[in-house]
Amino acid sequence: MPERRTVALVTLGCARNEVDSEELAGRLAADGWELVEEAADADVAVVNTCGFVEAAKKDSVDALLEANDLKDHGRTQAVVAVGCMAERYGKELAEALPEADGVLGFDDYADISDRLQTILNGGIHASHTPRDRRKLLPLSPAKRQQASAAADVALPGHGAPTDLPEGVAPVSGPRAPLRRRLGTSPVASVKLASGCDRRCSFCAIPSFRGSFISRRPSDVLGETRWLAEQGVKEVMLVSENNTSYGKDLGDIRLLETLLPELAAVDGIERVRVSYLQPAEMRPGLIDVLTSTPKIAPYFDLSFQHSAPSVLRSMRRFGDTERFWELLETIRSKAPQAGVRSNFIVGFPGESESDFAELERFLTDARLDAIGVFGYSDEDGTEAASYENKLDDDVIAERLAQLSRLAEELTSQRAEERLGESLEVLVESVGGEDGEDRAVGRAAHQAPETDGQVVFTTREGLVPGRIVTAKVVDTEGVDLVAEYCGLPGDDVDAGRVPVGVAARPMEGRGRPIPGEGAGR
Repeated sequence: MPERRTVALVTLGCARNEVDSEELAGRLAADGWELVEEAADADVAVVNTCGFVEAAKKDSVDALLEANDLKDHGRTQAVVAVGCMAERYGKELAEALPEADGVLGFDDYADISDRLQTILNGGIHASHTPRDRRKLLPLSPAKRQQASAAADVALPGHGAPTDLPEGVAPVSGPRAPLRRRLGTSPVASVKLASGCDRRCSFCAIPSFRGSFISRRPSDVLGETRWLAEQGVKEVMLVSENNTSYGKDLGDIRLLETLLPELAAVDGIERVRVSYLQPAEMRPGLIDVLTSTPKIAPYFDLSFQHSAPSVLRSMRRFGDTERFWELLETIRSKAPQAGVRSNFIVGFPGESESDFAELERFLTDARLDAIGVFGYSDEDGTEAASYENKLDDDVIAERLAQLSRLAEELTSQRAEERLGESLEVLVESVGGEDGEDRAVGRAAHQAPETDGQVVFTTREGLVPGRIVTAKVVDTEGVDLVAEYCGLPGDDVDAGRVPVGVAARPMEGRGRPIPGEGAGR
């Protein structure tokens, strides 16, 4: 009998990382590893890191150090870093964090079982040397699909059972993707694409995630069907830029065709699209998102700012009036459509009038969820070399001011929903926190990033079921609602999104790669 090998995956960052973790779990389970929930119960703890902003990187370092602490008094024998931070820094991260027994890049994912076994046996797998992944595929999107296969370019979250090593069989049936669910939530993310072709001056993501490449519609549909068989009721489509989906497959409007097909999958009650670029929004996509049954009229729009001079420095499109026009177009087709966005304050050269312009935009935009971040230099980005950097105390002051405004505006937006009826996906009844309550989300509340619906009773509510509820109160950005029955009952079922401002994260103070390159 083969020796028992256990592994736990600790996932940080965005929903894209969650998909990648479940692909790694699928590969490991197929090769005989036993998946456990807690790192303390695993021979190997694999930490899927985030490398987006400074606070997220510190969170990743903390998670690796906490996992390493388990080696002194638990089963854990090895701690391995994967994910964006590992891919972005490679050897530099390994040198800065000797507590990690391995630092694996995306190119190691196909051989993850062998890599972990080597490390578990006391061997050393050399940390990779980071490279600009934008240069791995042709500049022309039309040539990327064939080139990615020929060059064997690693695309986390795109795996299929045929990608398993020879002699390793999938753990599920023939329709299963190369994926193993790590939870029981009725919501799951599905990756539409990887990478990004945009060159925002503040963002390093394309350099380590690569150029944009779409998954084929048949793969997305197959994975959605499989998830429905696992009990998933809502799928959230994720990538670095969903509005670009299909451009490398010869059809920039492919998302408009795919969405109704996904909504028709048996068992799926809701499809949500995230990560939309305002500059790439088109009338046909807005029409599909606002009028297709089971497609949530939800718009996760990456505005980032609204002052023209700041946006141009960011190498982005738009201004206050154009963004208002886009929102007006959306709401003219779906008055209750939910909109969320993130914003950067303190960008190099941001004047007081630029900041006031952003406040003007937010005050009248009526966004349902607002994330606010203070600018900091990211090594390798164009903005890191900009002059006219703002002092840290100015950035902190503007961050605090805009965060207060965002909290006030999203709370007001929630209060506008009082008395309305909405359809809610029940996500939990009872809760891990011991509170005797049921919670869920309306069609315009994305997991993790937005607010939630708290029911006044848990009677008759079952996780995974869509119900109708009436809003009777608010708790900040959250809604309090009475259960009214199932959709189709004699209740006017509107949809109500709410939102929250971003919360700061604290690190344990360990120096991390990239820190000190700027502010």
